[in-house]
Amino acid sequence: MSGGPELSYCAQELRRHDHDRFLTGLFAPAERREDLFALYAFNLEIARIAETVSEPMLGHIRLQWWREAIDELYAGRPRRHQVVVPLAAAVARHDLGRDLFERLIDARELDLEDAQPADLAALEDYAEATSSGLVALALQLLGAGRGAVSGAAPDAAGRLVGLGWALTGLARAVPFHAARQRCLLPAELCQEAGLDLAGLFELRGSPALSRVVERLVVRAEQHLAAARRLRRDVPRAALPALLPARLADGYLAALRQAGCDPFRVPLQAARGGRPWRLLLASLLGRY
Repeated sequence: MSGGPELSYCAQELRRHDHDRFLTGLFAPAERREDLFALYAFNLEIARIAETVSEPMLGHIRLQWWREAIDELYAGRPRRHQVVVPLAAAVARHDLGRDLFERLIDARELDLEDAQPADLAALEDYAEATSSGLVALALQLLGAGRGAVSGAAPDAAGRLVGLGWALTGLARAVPFHAARQRCLLPAELCQEAGLDLAGLFELRGSPALSRVVERLVVRAEQHLAAARRLRRDVPRAALPALLPARLADGYLAALRQAGCDPFRVPLQAARGGRPWRLLLASLLGRY
């Protein structure tokens, strides 16, 4: 399962820019792996738009390009694009839900705005639309999502894993966003903790910031624990889509060791041992 020069374009992009999902995708069955990489590469394309445009209008234009590409894909006329072509094949092979693609694109409109989420509920709405929606598509692709004979448990677990993974990522990304003069931490929690955004944008940790981040860490842990309570009713086929939960554990532990100050988390400490953690989880059938 080691990467090599034979990797597809989608796999290469993931290995370079979304290594966590690249690693989890390696545990998908060989006949579905490239389709999963195409799905994750699509997500990477729309998730990076806000980081790569110089003004919001350009971001809206690029999101509209993807809306039209999805329309044409489902009409049987996929655009000649390095991600669209394999994605079209994956959609056709696995009958992936168009509504979930549309929801993923719509949710990325929020990335082009400067406003903070009003409260934790608003942040979780965003996390569910972006992260849980992607897990739902991955479950469908693996034959374990909605409409599968396995019932509702895989979709419920996928929603919770998506929420936990997204909140973990948002907590870790505080320095990245602060360097761009953005704060995606809930405004209500920031106000309660007395967080000074000016200090945050100077890339400084603080007890107030740690209190807010701890709320996200606790909430992420709760979602992951709830997902694991469903494990007995989740088929093994769903596992590759749910493996990010295992990586989230490592990132959350690193945040806690740093006192929930994301500016103090050493990158390697958080990322170390990921392949082995995933391999063990896969052998044990646990997420």
